[in-house]
Amino acid sequence: EAAQLNTQLGVDYFRKGQLDLALEKLKRALEQDPQLAMAHSSIALLYARRGEAKLAEEHYRKALNENSDDPFTLNNFGVFLCDQGEIRDAEKYFLKAANTQGYATPEAAWTNAGVCVRRDPKSTEKAEHYFREALRLNPQFPDALMQMAQVVYEQKDYLRTRAFLLRYEAVAKATSQALWIAAQTERRLGDLQSAKRYEYRLKTEFPESAEAYELLGKSRKP
Repeated sequence: EAAQLNTQLGVDYFRKGQLDLALEKLKRALEQDPQLAMAHSSIALLYARRGEAKLAEEHYRKALNENSDDPFTLNNFGVFLCDQGEIRDAEKYFLKAANTQGYATPEAAWTNAGVCVRRDPKSTEKAEHYFREALRLNPQFPDALMQMAQVVYEQKDYLRTRAFLLRYEAVAKATSQALWIAAQTERRLGDLQSAKRYEYRLKTEFPESAEAYELLGKSRKP
């Protein structure tokens, strides 16, 4: 119970950005119960945030050794491996997470799998399949909608891009990237009024974004 309490405290500190306190509590939890999977998983996430990849991987593997079917650890380890450039290994963990019985948000793992494999230009079709699987499970999942908008935009299918962006806007707050793609899409579809409206929003809502600087033809300040 003490280890579980310290794990929860560590997680709470981590969420608040108090990494040193979080690390102290999570280390204490593992001293109290070296086999507590959640403590290993949480401290792995913290080490990854701190850029200590070797320790992060060590604790992810210990967490999965104690509980090999925890979807949150599987998904987070997949994110970690993808960040390390281990695309194929990451994909395996994402898919295992996505197919784990009782996982509340498998659409997140499907989307992460798609994002990761998209790093390989030859895997766009596979990535699209993963995004579609995410949307089959949750048609309103913003991350998958945005990813699909990007995929079909790159395929120059602007009508479908518009459709995915409209679905995205209905469920999520616009990002600079979404507004940029929307503006470019409307220009290619010949709707200059809508394009200018998106461009205005980009300049006013995200004036310091890379997309706004590109729109204005300026170099971003260092």
